[in-house]
Amino acid sequence: MAEIEVICTDNIKPSSPTPDSLRKYQLSFLDQIAPPIFMPLVYFYPSDRKITNLERTNHLQKSLSETLNRFYPLAGRIVDNLYVDCNDDGIPFVQAKANLKLSEVISDPIPGEMTKFLPCELDDVTNLCSAVQITEFSCGGIAVGLLISHKIADALSYFLFANSWAAMAREEKEISYPKFESAAIFPPRDVAGFKPGTGIVKEDIVTKIFTFSSSKISAIRDKYADTNGEDSRRPTRIEALSTYLWSRFMSSTQDKQNPNKIYTVLHAVNLRTRLDPPLSEHYFGNISRLAIAITSVEDREKEGYGVLNKVREAIQGVNGDYLATLREGDEHLKFMKERAAQTNKGGLVTFNFTSLCRFPLYEADFGWGRPVWVGSASLVYKNLVTFMDTKSGDGIEAWISLKKEDMVKFEADMELNAFLGSSPADKTFGCQNLEL
Repeated sequence: MAEIEVICTDNIKPSSPTPDSLRKYQLSFLDQIAPPIFMPLVYFYPSDRKITNLERTNHLQKSLSETLNRFYPLAGRIVDNLYVDCNDDGIPFVQAKANLKLSEVISDPIPGEMTKFLPCELDDVTNLCSAVQITEFSCGGIAVGLLISHKIADALSYFLFANSWAAMAREEKEISYPKFESAAIFPPRDVAGFKPGTGIVKEDIVTKIFTFSSSKISAIRDKYADTNGEDSRRPTRIEALSTYLWSRFMSSTQDKQNPNKIYTVLHAVNLRTRLDPPLSEHYFGNISRLAIAITSVEDREKEGYGVLNKVREAIQGVNGDYLATLREGDEHLKFMKERAAQTNKGGLVTFNFTSLCRFPLYEADFGWGRPVWVGSASLVYKNLVTFMDTKSGDGIEAWISLKKEDMVKFEADMELNAFLGSSPADKTFGCQNLEL
């Protein structure tokens, strides 16, 4: 991919000063233990004859400034993993140019190259809450790269902000305000001795996109449909696909299960709907946790059939008792410290799943239509799978990050290749029919 030239960097502040009464935004316990990384997405838009890219950039800046009035913590700075100083310092807004066409990127996207469309490295959070980069392509298309710190937001909060910004740009009349009340639900704790960055690695991590068509996903669901024991429900797309990918990872990369290691499967779970009373999607912050299933040698030998039920049980275990423990904090913090110690000693092998499927991934219309493709980037955790809907909504892109040596073995897995579809181009939105 050609190099991308940064033209200028601005700083976008809220269009109105944040009141002194809102100056200090307290982090919740779940914010405190969240990893210090940026969550990345890049939205790609074709050229538009009705509006110049200068006008589009100005429009994005103005609407961003107005949106920050409501999402004022994003324009502040994080202090000591305790709170956000909502000082209106602003969001870095980078403008760049790429000497290539949009179609060259989205026809065969390379996750390792996607960071060029983002304003910062994913682990270069420092005290920033958010940052934006607008990249103009030679064909007139643009990319909007948005980063939000995981220290203050989870995926649902990410989309709440991104789509509120887009709605503001479209001059929508009714835009819901976010609720910044997570610290009242999960009160902050003294987390001294816990390192939220445990597990972050950059060296020798490779991220690749594996695309599964709807027919292949249906076949994988059928594969696990009759093996659920007492729970006879047909597995969901994510249940089946995550179980299948775990089994192929174990088969291709783990020559034999080490009895001295604990093998776990982790799934991100939204807590808003599980609280009593449930919270609306407008509650901002980290209001999600990981359901942890411990696997066995038998699970591996039976192609992961037992894992599906264990994952279901782990997710069902995110119940009232679990939430009560989480809100109290101390016991969960002890558990997190123990897991971090096991990870550092190499005694824990985790495979992590997070799903953005059914999330409003393609709703960011800033006034010139929805994106032709939305991509992520090469992430900084090994054994991590992020599921994203294809543009059509029928298939699923699995963005998989593994150690380089494991990726070579994983890609060579014959059974896995039998289920793979095409890459995200088409491929999913017919880029040959667009002026890109």
